[in-house]
Amino acid sequence: MKGTIVLYPAMGRGHIVPMVELGKFLSTHHHATLSVKILLPSPPNSTTLRYITAVSAATPSITFLHLSPSQHLLRVLQTLISQSSKPKAFILDFFNHSAADVTQTLNIPTYYYFPNAASCVALMLYTPTIHHNTKNGNSSYNDTLRRIPGLPPLSPEDMPAPLLDRRSFESFANMSIQMRKSDGIIVNTFEKLENKAFLALKNGTCVSETSRSHSSTPETRKPRIFCVGPLVSNGGGEHDNDDSGCMSWLDLQPSRTVVFLSFGSYGRFSKSQIREIALGLERSGQRFLWVVRDPYERSELSLEELLPKGFLERTKERGMVVKNWAPQVKVLSHDSVGGFVTHCGWNSVLEAVSWGVPMVAWPLYAEQRLNRVVMVEEMKVALPLKEVDEDGFVRASELEERVRELMDSERGRGKEVRKRVLGATNDAVAALSDGGSSRIELNDLVGLWMQ
Repeated sequence: MKGTIVLYPAMGRGHIVPMVELGKFLSTHHHATLSVKILLPSPPNSTTLRYITAVSAATPSITFLHLSPSQHLLRVLQTLISQSSKPKAFILDFFNHSAADVTQTLNIPTYYYFPNAASCVALMLYTPTIHHNTKNGNSSYNDTLRRIPGLPPLSPEDMPAPLLDRRSFESFANMSIQMRKSDGIIVNTFEKLENKAFLALKNGTCVSETSRSHSSTPETRKPRIFCVGPLVSNGGGEHDNDDSGCMSWLDLQPSRTVVFLSFGSYGRFSKSQIREIALGLERSGQRFLWVVRDPYERSELSLEELLPKGFLERTKERGMVVKNWAPQVKVLSHDSVGGFVTHCGWNSVLEAVSWGVPMVAWPLYAEQRLNRVVMVEEMKVALPLKEVDEDGFVRASELEERVRELMDSERGRGKEVRKRVLGATNDAVAALSDGGSSRIELNDLVGLWMQ
């Protein structure tokens, strides 16, 4: 009888897609021994639903179960157990951490899956130490951030917003302690991409001894870490009919000449910033494909209303602007695309690395500022953008210079990041190949489940 593995992603495409890709990875390489079931928070949006439908058709061995808000996880798992047997493992997204109480009640081995960088996981596991040291006056917050194991020196500006608030920080520290009690942590990265963070996680140096005194019931266990990436979508479920015409337009462009600008499902700018981006692109002289969302001040504006007067006409020979959405994986994998201005969401970073596209890093929210530091200073696959104020405003002149620099593959930093990202692409292929680091990690994990 096959062993059942249950996956439980958090809501949002940025969480559902990497969890489903993990399910596909498990099913592809261990279909003879594993039955994969994915609990979906409902309802997914239309884009995510198309993706799930495509996965269901291509990988019928994966079963999707839609959880309505009224359904209790305990009853769902009890039903699964009654229908077959107790799951070999339950894999949950970090944001669903409360589900661990249910799985532990049922004595189901529980794992956390992070669709984030190993660097983000290292920071998360180190938060009890930071909290302990700063609360007791052992060191300042700024000093502690400069010496987190596996990470380059950080500043408060690199932190996710919740980690700048004392009460919120303490909540994250408590969640970190709970994570250490799990059976393991699965991370969507690979050894050579984030070698320092990888080693810090594997060696347990980011689980400092000083964190023991943070809790009245100290948890000193160092969780097992499994790095199984890069797990990215192959573009299945994206629009087959090219409504915007962007793929047809890319077909007409020379190889590696187009810079792609896209900022994720939730990335929005002010109207003034959108106009500044337009000016920077126009002055750069580069070919571009730009995905524009409505500004956060107003919605349902036309491109003519959003962009500087005459911009579309002046740039029509070398640029294309599409509203709201483009098939990102298909765009990044296209031969004409030679650069990517990104919000530094980890899925987007892994997609760019997988297709050998160098980046300009423009973080907007969540852990993206931390990702920028790692992308620029450790991975060296991206150029940073200089912001002029605490709101992250970027001037047209700065974007113009960085885009030109990125697309110059013959000299300077543009040449260097292109070389680095192509090396990372080769490393990614090797990691996922038979005998590669991520395949070995996956096999070790499945071996634990099937003991």
